[in-house]
Amino acid sequence: MEVRVQATGLIPRRAYGAHLHTMPCTATPDDAGPHYQHQADPSKPSVDPSYANPQNEVWLDFTADGYGEADAAALQKWTFPAGQSARSLILHAQPTRTAAGVAGTAGPRVACLTLPER
Repeated sequence: MEVRVQATGLIPRRAYGAHLHTMPCTATPDDAGPHYQHQADPSKPSVDPSYANPQNEVWLDFTADGYGEADAAALQKWTFPAGQSARSLILHAQPTRTAAGVAGTAGPRVACLTLPER
């Protein structure tokens, strides 16, 4: 499975994290839930690098160019189970961290795109 994002209107030369999340967007950023994980971590929120990693989640980190534009792609060896796809793409203010205890975190949620149900 390949997941791609193209973004414009960003702060030029700033690094961002972007991930698929479990719930649709609302006016309250945290309502989009945690990251979608192929193998769900029983602990919530998941900051264990055994679960919060780019092989088990869809991470689309990027740095905007001088015009505030960027694109990123992630290739996964798994697909969404029927009726259980990710419901949103969240853009975070920082790149994704990988260390134990903070794995998968990427700062505040700055934008959200609701994805169609599949």
